[in-house]
Amino acid sequence: MLGMFRPTLIAALLASGPLLLLAFLALGAVALPIGELLSVIKHALLGDLDSARELFPRTSAILLHIRLPRALAGLLAGSSLAIAGAAMQGLFRNPLASPDILGISAGSSLGAVLAITTGTALLHPLVLPAYAIVGALISAALIYALALRSEAGQQLLFIILAGLALSSLLTGATSAALLLAEQYEISQFIFWTMGGLEGRMWPHVLWPAPFLILFGSLLIRLAKALDLISLGEENAHGMGLDVEQTRRRTLILCAVVTALAIAIAGPIGFIGLMVPHLVRLLFGPNHRLLLPLSAYIGAWLVLAADLIGRTLIAPHEIKVGIITAVLGGSYFIFLIVRLQRQGKLA
Repeated sequence: MLGMFRPTLIAALLASGPLLLLAFLALGAVALPIGELLSVIKHALLGDLDSARELFPRTSAILLHIRLPRALAGLLAGSSLAIAGAAMQGLFRNPLASPDILGISAGSSLGAVLAITTGTALLHPLVLPAYAIVGALISAALIYALALRSEAGQQLLFIILAGLALSSLLTGATSAALLLAEQYEISQFIFWTMGGLEGRMWPHVLWPAPFLILFGSLLIRLAKALDLISLGEENAHGMGLDVEQTRRRTLILCAVVTALAIAIAGPIGFIGLMVPHLVRLLFGPNHRLLLPLSAYIGAWLVLAADLIGRTLIAPHEIKVGIITAVLGGSYFIFLIVRLQRQGKLA
């Protein structure tokens, strides 16, 4: 029955995206008139920014230097976390796998903290993301090694408990690193612990954008392989798929995509868990549709969460990570109860 409404639902989602973006750009502590906003965007597209600045100086300044890069940061981070979560859920064949649940986000955050506390993050803007990527790759390698140790590596409860244990271990290491940090370094790390888009400028988002687009596209190209893995490893082998190579490639891509997303917006939790599972419930398990739709919905969910955080108690802001943690934590509890009733956690 739901299949009859899927094309309509997809069309509604595609149409609502630009409207949400317009609301995101217009609303905030300082509301921008829609007419001026559209005029500035029109002049920007025509390459006539000087006229836009002369006609609408305040709107141009807020839009071009604050809200547009913040919007791009939210779109990139949300889509990346969601598509990584969808790929990992398909790889491990369970709905509870995600970069944050399996410890990849914690590894990436630990790498970022080490870059901050050792002072190497000040050497070059790319140092901190590089540390984050290394931390995410190490976490992914540990989870991969645990998954290969026995047949239990493919069991839902084993993978989740191993991921949670690794995440706890890495979080403890992060806390230990902070004991040696200076006050300003601790303040800088608040960005990572809570996750948020405030202060994001063009230099923060332009350099990772091409990499995220590239690696996200590579994950989408693995859709057919993930569909085969969902049928079982033996069936996938029988159809000519190199399962081990697909595992390694998927984990590496998910780790790098997650690390780059965290480098932009900090560890925004539960996007990689909640969004793919909702998309799978609404649109089915076909990864050719699941992966791009997860990226699309994840992007707009982060944008919507940031819009709520900026307007709910304006001029004060609630960080995106707080809002997604409340939503995602509630959904995680619901999901565990649902799976337990279905006997899938036994």
